[in-house]
Amino acid sequence: MFPPQHFFSLQAMDLPAFVKKSMTELNRAQPGDPAAASRFPVQVVLDDVRSMHNVGSTFRSGDAFHVQGITLCGYTPRPPHRDIHKTALGATETVPWIYEEQITTALERLKADGYRIWAVEQLHNSTSLQDIAFATDEKVALVFGNEVSGVSEAALSLCDGGIEIPQWGAKHSLNISVTVGIVLWEIARRRLV
Repeated sequence: MFPPQHFFSLQAMDLPAFVKKSMTELNRAQPGDPAAASRFPVQVVLDDVRSMHNVGSTFRSGDAFHVQGITLCGYTPRPPHRDIHKTALGATETVPWIYEEQITTALERLKADGYRIWAVEQLHNSTSLQDIAFATDEKVALVFGNEVSGVSEAALSLCDGGIEIPQWGAKHSLNISVTVGIVLWEIARRRLV
């Protein structure tokens, strides 16, 4: 999934610590490159997310973790839009995405394509993020819900399970843009081990 040439060692390059890498040294896949076609088997689904910032940030995180795609559902804003682009910084052009009006239609399609559906939500019987385990090639769809009401009941009825990020503060949740990044990183980290 992630070719080893994407990871460099400062010692191997004989550079002083804390020198920024150039764009060439980052060695990122470009649209149309063969490496760009091999994506992480993860779909991100946004269920009635209202904030364009959250949508743009999801695209940016989706690009960073090279996800299979993003499905925007309900009244979730869609590209092209200036406010989405402001946060996505072009990731709407590098991450495949579709719009599906009904969340149930989107999740049924993903199930038919072999994805296990996980709601990222605070649920009874949810699994803590640090305890989640996926096979390396397992196809996973992650559903993130509305900023106020969370993942819809219609979506929950089609989910195979729930993932919850442990929290210890006074606030009851994290912003979607933060949550997407945390969950994608943890899934990627576990698959790279």
